[in-house]
Amino acid sequence: MRSGLKMIFQTTKVFVLFTGCTILFYYGIMWLNEEYQDYHRYDEPDGAAVKVSASGENHDSNFLDRLFLFYLNGE
Repeated sequence: MRSGLKMIFQTTKVFVLFTGCTILFYYGIMWLNEEYQDYHRYDEPDGAAVKVSASGENHDSNFLDRLFLFYLNGE
């Protein structure tokens, strides 16, 4: 009898802990979603930004050269 009550109490503690952590995780994810909802990653930068990619300007590189650079850099 005592062992059964102890097992039910332990199971209830684990269930409450799991439910609490799940709710905390859910609201944490919802908070992060709200925080970054209006974050515009692809806006044009302010100030003296420099364009890094010059894909249209360099016509002498072909597909194999670019593939070689891709594998060389490991990206």
